[in-house]
Parts: sequence; structure tokens; C-alpha cells
Amino acid sequence: MVERLGRYWRVGATGLSFALFGVGGLVLRLVVFPLLHVMVWRRERRVAAARSIIRLAFRAYVDVMRALGVLRYEVRGLEKLDRQGLLILANHPTLIDTVFLMAFVRNADCIVKGALWNNPFTRGPVRAAGYISNEGGKNGSDADALVKDCIASLEGGNNLIVFPEGTRTPASGVISLKRGAANVAVRGARPITPVVIRCDPPTLGKGEKWWRVPPRRVRFSLHVQDDVAVEPFLQDTSDVLAARRLTEFLQDYFTGKYQGHA
Repeated sequence: MVERLGRYWRVGATGLSFALFGVGGLVLRLVVFPLLHVMVWRRERRVAAARSIIRLAFRAYVDVMRALGVLRYEVRGLEKLDRQGLLILANHPTLIDTVFLMAFVRNADCIVKGALWNNPFTRGPVRAAGYISNEGGKNGSDADALVKDCIASLEGGNNLIVFPEGTRTPASGVISLKRGAANVAVRGARPITPVVIRCDPPTLGKGEKWWRVPPRRVRFSLHVQDDVAVEPFLQDTSDVLAARRLTEFLQDYFTGKYQGHA
């Protein structure tokens, strides 16, 4: 009986969490960011302020979910993110991975889906923060422009968050990476800062309804790993082959082959 009541509570608390996310997005879009646009004229300062606001809002949001009993979380290796110009690559098991990462990464930039770019709840924040649309970069042209925008962001000192899968891991658990992230690392000659995300028991996966909560409170863990140098993949080869090799390495990495200490 107690277990059933706990599950009912978590269904309601999860629904409340999603409602708060939507309301918060509207408040940011309709109130906070219009005021920011008026008060801060320089675009660079306005973008930096918008990103700080989003980080603090997401940090408050994950703490609200914890207080409501929806989840618990831990972050290991957080000090490794206290740098500039990081290319942060992570696996993508749940719907709220982005929220967690951006809650703990300062001056974060990221690639957002076109649906979020145009969504009434999210388009205000993502555009105010100067994030990159996945529909061909900031200028909306093509994949090459997207890679160039990502490299320019890193060179500008931003910490770029990328999910190499491009979407959430399917229910089968089989991770399949696209080459876009590897192309950014190779062409930008940037080391990779991997973050391994775990969710136990699994929830909010691809195609999973939010109200199908697991039998117990979930535990999120984010483990920031040591940097992966890109130079070994660049030796005596073309950028295309280097990106292919790096993608294969990352495929093994995020499936656990190189994570004995994770």
C-alpha cells in the first residue's frame, strides 16, 4: 500500500515538474528575456546573462524535482567542467539530460533541435542565449555551417554540450553515434570532455510516456571523465577518416569499453 501511494505521488510530482518547466519557459520568454533585452544592449553581455539565468533556472529545477521526491542525483568530477572552451560529449538516456548538464556547466552553448527552436515554451530562452540550431547552424544553411558554428563557439571560449547520438538512446539500449561531434573535435583540433550519464531505474527514455514512472525513485548520476585527446586520431590520415575513427572510439567509449573506472 505504501509503495503504491509512493508511486502515485511520483506520478503527480512528475506531472507538476513538467508543468513547472512549461510555465518557467513562458515566464523567461515573456518577462525575463524581454527585460534583459531592454536593460542590456550589448549582445555579448546579453547572451552571457541569458545563459547564466538559464543555468540557475535549471539548477533550481533539478533541485525542485529532488525535493518533490521525483529523483535523486549525484555529479562526480564537477571540477573538470570549471574551464573554458570545452567540447563536452555525453550519452543521452533520458529526456532531461540536457537540463542536468546545463544546470552545472557555466557559459554553456549547445545544439538545439529545430522543434525547440520554434516551440513557444522554449524558443525565447534558446534564442536569447544564442544557442545553435541543428538545422544548419546559426545561419540555417547546411551541416558544414553547423560544424563551423560549433568550432567558432569553442574558439570563443564557450563550453559546447553535444549529444553525439543526436537523439535519446532507444529502449533497446543500443547506442549509435553520428559523426557530427567527431567532425567538430577533428576539424577544431579540440580534446573531448566526456560525461557519462546513468539513470537507475530507466525512465523518460525515447518513446516513453512521462506518467509511466518506475517502481522506485530514480537515481541520476553524471560522471565527468578525463579528457580524451584528439591528436592520436589525426595522425597520418584525412579529417574524414579521423572523424570516422574517433566516432568508432566514442561508440565503444559510451557503451562502456573504456570506462572501467566510470
